[in-house]
Amino acid sequence: MLQNSPVWMQALASAAALTTIVALRYAATSGFFAWLTVRRHPGHYRGLAPQMRREVGWSLLSAAIYGVPAGIAAWLWQAFHWTRIYTDVHAFPLWYLPVSLIAYLFAHDTWFYWTHRWMHRPAPFRLAHAVHHASRPPTAWAAMSFHPIEALTGALVIPALVFVIPIHVAVLGLVLTIMTLMGVTNHMGWEMFPRALVHSRAGGWLITASHHQRHHEQYRCNYGLYFRLWDKLCGTDRGVAQFPPAASEETVRHA
Repeated sequence: MLQNSPVWMQALASAAALTTIVALRYAATSGFFAWLTVRRHPGHYRGLAPQMRREVGWSLLSAAIYGVPAGIAAWLWQAFHWTRIYTDVHAFPLWYLPVSLIAYLFAHDTWFYWTHRWMHRPAPFRLAHAVHHASRPPTAWAAMSFHPIEALTGALVIPALVFVIPIHVAVLGLVLTIMTLMGVTNHMGWEMFPRALVHSRAGGWLITASHHQRHHEQYRCNYGLYFRLWDKLCGTDRGVAQFPPAASEETVRHA
């Protein structure tokens, strides 16, 4: 039926569908890791119910902002094949699959680092980014707790990339999965990854909760999303945080 509808209605339907998907993905992922936090670290979120309600409210608004450009890109892909998304796994050499994954993550990480660092300038911080940092401490519900201006800067990058860099639809799904999981787990307030990984040579280039927690403590450091490359190159890497005792007793042991 929608195929016979005006193009604006098709685009609107796609945007609405993607908004619903983003909201449900947020609710399921953040809900699961919030539940896991309560199970693993009882009392860690005690007294934070009003804050978490605010985080959910801002996040659902962000879901709509993320869903609109994603929905329009999906519609342009399906209706007109205008994007570089492909479904034939043999359209490019198989080695291109991991290359495209890294290319998307690196491009997204680069965009995030520089826009995030800009958001910490006094005017943009007061106008927009203060909403995210109002979560003290951040919880698993804070992953998408953004002012609309900040949400818009984050919502455009992946939909823009699909018009530039070829990517298999399954790899695109993996990019979105990594983005969602890291966004949530980096805000839980405890480290879920083994100490051997976090403090390994490879871990020194990856961002986990230990690294991002220090950003929420000190504000002027650790701006990256997936990798610590830009932080290291620009002198803004301040290592990893020590979590509060209520959350860290098990975390130090990485049980």
